[in-house]
Amino acid sequence: MTIKYSFPPVVDARTRVLVLGSLPGEKSLAAQRYYANPQNQLWCLMSPVIGRDLVALDYDARLAALLAARVGLWDVVASARRDGSTDAAIRDLVANDLAGLVRSLPECARSASTAPPRIDMACGSWATPTAISPSSPCPRAARSTPSAPR
Repeated sequence: MTIKYSFPPVVDARTRVLVLGSLPGEKSLAAQRYYANPQNQLWCLMSPVIGRDLVALDYDARLAALLAARVGLWDVVASARRDGSTDAAIRDLVANDLAGLVRSLPECARSASTAPPRIDMACGSWATPTAISPSSPCPRAARSTPSAPR
């Protein structure tokens, strides 16, 4: 199995919400961009949330639009062994320092994780699990699962 590494967080001092994935997939790693797989629907799902059509923007403009809306991106897994892109194939993971990142963001109030529960638990993520998955089809309405931060 190949060792894969996450990207640096996309945040600034004004970030209030973190959207957390598990670990970039093959297409994202090859492109060195978050959510680069065209089948991944994060950009479409986040568009109505921030009130901008992220799909129509280039990658740098997408990141700038998220930051302007005070939304950041990161992954709960810093590194892991994984062949392919599925979360189920993640082995021997090392967690990112989510608590440290949040401490460095004075305005961060919430996080939403799209990582599977077994990955969140292994990483000690305090993010709110959600039913909004970047792999979800865009037209489907996203539903949040209410729960207290862990």
